[in-house]
Amino acid sequence: MREFQLSTEYIELVKLLKLLRIAQTGGHAKIIVEDGEVIRNGEPEFRKRAKLVKGDVLEIMGETIKII
Repeated sequence: MREFQLSTEYIELVKLLKLLRIAQTGGHAKIIVEDGEVIRNGEPEFRKRAKLVKGDVLEIMGETIKII
């Protein structure tokens, strides 16, 4: 499990995907989300700009990421 230290109130999903280099570009990040590749707290997340907060757990293409 990877952990991401949140330094603000929240981070948008597509920004996190780019920041962690899961997506190569913003367009690639949007495709990952649209294709249902992101599970947030056990539920599919299709909102590209979903606000991720501390405590959220994401599963993206076999990788688990916890927002701390």
